[in-house]
Amino acid sequence: MAADERNMPFIKHLASSDRKTRSSALSTLRTFLTAPTTARKLSDLDHLKLWKGLFYSVWMCDRPIPQQNLCAELADLLSVLPAPKDNEGAVVIPFLQAFWATLAREWTAIDVLRMEKYLLLVRRVFGASLAWVGNGKDKNGTTWAGTRANGMLQLLEEWPLEKTGNLSTVPVGLRLHVLDIWVDEAEKAELLKEKEGSGSSEGSHDFLSRLRHMVEAQSKSPCKPVQARAKESLADERLPWNEVDSPDKMDDGHNDRGSWDGFDD
Repeated sequence: MAADERNMPFIKHLASSDRKTRSSALSTLRTFLTAPTTARKLSDLDHLKLWKGLFYSVWMCDRPIPQQNLCAELADLLSVLPAPKDNEGAVVIPFLQAFWATLAREWTAIDVLRMEKYLLLVRRVFGASLAWVGNGKDKNGTTWAGTRANGMLQLLEEWPLEKTGNLSTVPVGLRLHVLDIWVDEAEKAELLKEKEGSGSSEGSHDFLSRLRHMVEAQSKSPCKPVQARAKESLADERLPWNEVDSPDKMDDGHNDRGSWDGFDD
């Protein structure tokens, strides 16, 4: 059942031209979303209404520092959303689906003077999404696995890394930006680290492998800029499949065999 709009009067205040009104509305929204029963009852339409208000909250926010703070606050909403034990993604995934749907719908209408703050918003939310997955575990105690991982990968495949290349679903600019940032944010979430002897290694390897396949699909996009950006990101030296021994490591083995330190006294 959709939430009654009378129970969400703060939505219209999110887009207020008054900063204090917007801040108060965001605080109210944060409290509203922490209630498990309330958050889980929200419909897809409710989530879209919320993100429309949040989108225009960013739109109305001026000056770099307030913009940076607001983007961080919106991304941090993921950390307060309930994660029901029977389905940890029941609240977060629909919330993020509405985020990507809203950004995809509005992307081409964002003017050049406002684009930078939306690029930052996407980066922050993408990073928070990976952090949310990394903070969960499956039934065997493995991180980067289970309901959270599967739900997030399905979401990414449906929206920013959508495989069909349908540019009416996800605009070129939004695709390119996600391809620009995904390695950065994976590194920050410690997804690229191999932790020996920990239960996270197998889960992170599988998650990264599946994410890699999605990006590889972008390298076959009908859009040439998307193709090029995908290939460029996959060649990033920070990714495990691109790792090579450093010159120091390569020299160590040879130097031990081929060096001469003179005669002992």
